[in-house]
Amino acid sequence: MSKTIRCYIGLGSNLENPFQQVMDAFEELSALEQCELITRSSIYRSDPVGPQDQPDFINAVAALDTTLEPHALLDELQRLEQQHRRIRERHWGPRTLDLDLLLYGEQVINTERLTVPHAFMCERTFVLWPLAEIAPELVLPDRRSLSQLLVAYPMGSLERL
Repeated sequence: MSKTIRCYIGLGSNLENPFQQVMDAFEELSALEQCELITRSSIYRSDPVGPQDQPDFINAVAALDTTLEPHALLDELQRLEQQHRRIRERHWGPRTLDLDLLLYGEQVINTERLTVPHAFMCERTFVLWPLAEIAPELVLPDRRSLSQLLVAYPMGSLERL
């Protein structure tokens, strides 16, 4: 039997009713084979990263227990994005749904397709604050605590809805 791993998934949307996109994605995550949705954060509103000529984002974080291997989980996340008609037109551009594998247990993964911990998670308030809401005692694989990062990255314009 495969070992169950606690993962954290970042959710984001700024197109086609973003709040509903994220709420639907929570339901879809809870229905994934070999996965159990453990908890989810509140919904947050954030300014776009990158190009500013796009709507604000709706963001959240989910905790998922899974027996899927990391790349298999990534495949499932990307399949859900495609179900939401995600189109990758430009880097950090608008999207119907973005699902990022933030953490996969305490593993550090660096392949062509997958980087875990997520490359930018430690500098993005829209990841750190929802993550802290559901896992306040979390320590990253590099031994930094989430509470240390929150001091360095205050909420700023991030708004809990």
